[in-house]
Amino acid sequence: MQIAIISDTHMGTPPAWLDQVYARWLGPSDVLIHCGDITSASTWSYFLQHDNFLCVRGNCDWDPELAERLEPMLSAQVGPLRVGVTHGWGPRSQVSVKVAQAFGPDYDLVCYGHTHIRDWSVVEGVRLVNPGSLGESGSLALVRVDDGGGLRCEFVDAR
Repeated sequence: MQIAIISDTHMGTPPAWLDQVYARWLGPSDVLIHCGDITSASTWSYFLQHDNFLCVRGNCDWDPELAERLEPMLSAQVGPLRVGVTHGWGPRSQVSVKVAQAFGPDYDLVCYGHTHIRDWSVVEGVRLVNPGSLGESGSLALVRVDDGGGLRCEFVDAR
């Protein structure tokens, strides 16, 4: 199983280059997770074309439609994994710790954004992934889950 994780798209409307990114990495993934700061209903609608799209609200998601439909945190069963998703909050140096503490070690994978900085780490017993910013630098993460539940992360420079 492959999980594509994106965050911090900060797009008013989906740019032309997003079609290539979607076709190559996002669409073929079994699950697509957006960790917030999608910023517009049109971009959110674009990602809804994925059959297994999960998205949370970030601190820049002021669009009334997003604010009404997206939660700041979510928990989901993704194949054999218990996955937590949030945007993140607070000073960049403390975001990973705050996110790990908010979910706890009962999660197999916790996805977050906010910092625009890639992260594949274990903090306080919690496996974390931050894909960086798709909108700012074209960064995304692909997490592959093997049959035994093992996780591998690959960061992609999508543009």
